[in-house]
Parts: sequence; structure tokens; C-alpha cells
Amino acid sequence: MSSIFDALPGQDTPVGAISKNLARLWATDERAIARPGEDSKATQVNFVLHLGLHTTPSDALAQFQTAVRFSRRYPCRVVVLCPARDEAATTSELRAKIYGECHPGKTRGDLRCCEFVILNYPTAARVFLENQVSVCLSTDLPLYYWAHNFSSSAKLGAYQYLLTKAKRILIDRSLVPADDCGEVCWPRPEAVRDLVHARLLPVRQTIGQFLSAHAPAALADGLTGVVVRHGASRRAEASVLAEWSRARLVACGGPADLAASIEISPSAGVDSVELIFNYANVQSFRFQGDFARGGAHLSAHVRGSATELATTIGLLSPEAALAEAMFF
Repeated sequence: MSSIFDALPGQDTPVGAISKNLARLWATDERAIARPGEDSKATQVNFVLHLGLHTTPSDALAQFQTAVRFSRRYPCRVVVLCPARDEAATTSELRAKIYGECHPGKTRGDLRCCEFVILNYPTAARVFLENQVSVCLSTDLPLYYWAHNFSSSAKLGAYQYLLTKAKRILIDRSLVPADDCGEVCWPRPEAVRDLVHARLLPVRQTIGQFLSAHAPAALADGLTGVVVRHGASRRAEASVLAEWSRARLVACGGPADLAASIEISPSAGVDSVELIFNYANVQSFRFQGDFARGGAHLSAHVRGSATELATTIGLLSPEAALAEAMFF
């Protein structure tokens, strides 16, 4: 099986010649020549995509393409880190590729270009990795770090340079194994963002807008708990919705020790999520959504007012979720 490094596009280059060969790449690229000057390669952020050992070659290519689509809207210098499995590693040296792409901008004649540096490293070379990453990044620009599909969350603790320097650290809770008990001692917990939470933005907005017809105090009146039931594929989404709902209801005046539970629903579709507010009185709220169907139904009975809504739902695209997690 090919390595994740081999699965990604780009020109092989000596690690010590990355900057020189990037300049040469643009000098010989007709698309870049169509809009000469450094303006077409202006970057806004540094973006490190770190592929974990659980990443397959096809998954690596999919995440690479997500980063490419993201860079089309937010020009950036992207560094992709590819760990080599020890059994496949024949040297302790880093390997590198460079990749460039240009695309039309927002105005006629505008051209936007992005640069990728792809680094492959065996375990023996990990001590040199962070120094090489710092050389590849653009100076004076914020750093964003996306850790994708690590075999254990505890393994992230070995990359303190990236965890400390990054303005935002992006993880995906849906990829964390259910039995993974590893805990990361985040240097800056406030910088960590969950891509599951970001992808759920349209769902959170739909629920929030539906409930906004009622006063916060009314929603908290008699509230005893939150229950989220989910299909087999939506454990992470259920967990995020439970945490978010509990926090928002406490902010509305609900009890500080409000219970929030998560249950799997064997009879429901694998992509379904159901959110229920439990009350000690006659009030009620229920959200039932299915991401496979793209539909949802909301119903509420609050202080004598009954409302229902059938609507479409969906998740943010991977590149839009990146932007949501990074900048908002």
C-alpha cells in the first residue's frame, strides 16, 4: 500500500531547496505568469494540516483537496505533515514535495495562487520536524493547526511547538475512537475548536431561530433535563448538541446542574439525531433530524403556545467548517 505522502500531488524536492524550488515553480507556471507579481501569491494565514497515522492514502487526498478548496477563499501557505509508518521508513531523513495552484479571484483579471509544502517524516526525524515547519511558514502571519485522524489523542501532546504557537487548534471529535481515554494537556485550551461543532452551525442556527420566538425565561421554566438520541453514525454530533443545548439553556436561566444525556437509538436511521427538552410541567420541545434525508421536524409547546416546523437541514462543507472553526 502506498504511503499517504506518495498519495498526495506535488513535485519532489530536497528539503533544503523548498524555498528555491517554490520560486522556480511559479517562474515556470504559465498560470502564475498570467498575473505577474507577488500580489497573486499574497497569503493571509499559515495553515498546518497534520495527518495522523490512522489516515489512509484516499483519506489523505480528500483532506488535501479540502485544504485546496479552503485556500481558494482564504489564501494561505499550507504545510502538510505526513508521518511515515516505522515499518515503511528506510531512512531518518525528511522528504518533501511542493505544490502550487492558481484560480480566478473575485474580480475580472484577478488571480489567486496558493502554495503547499508537503513533509514526510519518520519517527526518528520527529525531533527535527518542528524546526523545519517553522522554516516553511510565512513570517508575521497567524498559524492555524489542524490535527486530523490521530491514532490517539494523547499523541498530540508531543507537538508542543504547534500546540503553543497556533492561534487555533482544530480537531474532529467524530474521528476520536470511542475507547480513547487519552487526554491532551492543551497549553491553551481556549484555542481548541471541534470541527463537529463547526459543521453543525446550520443545525444550531435552525434550532436557535425556532426557539427565539419564546422568551429565555419561558424556555427555562420547569426544565429538568436534555436528552439526545442518535443513530449509529452520529455519536459525535449528539454529544456536541447535548453540550451546546445544556450551555444555552443554563444561560436562559435553567438550573446550573441541568442534566444532559446521550442515548443511541437502534431503531432510528444511522444519520439521525433527536434532541428533547424534558420539563416538569406540560411544556415540551423536540427536534428530529436526519442528515441522510436532509430534513428535520421541530415542535414546541411553551407557556400555552404550540409551534411546529418542517425544514431542510445539512452540515457545512468541510472547507466551510474549517473557516468557521478557524475564524469565528
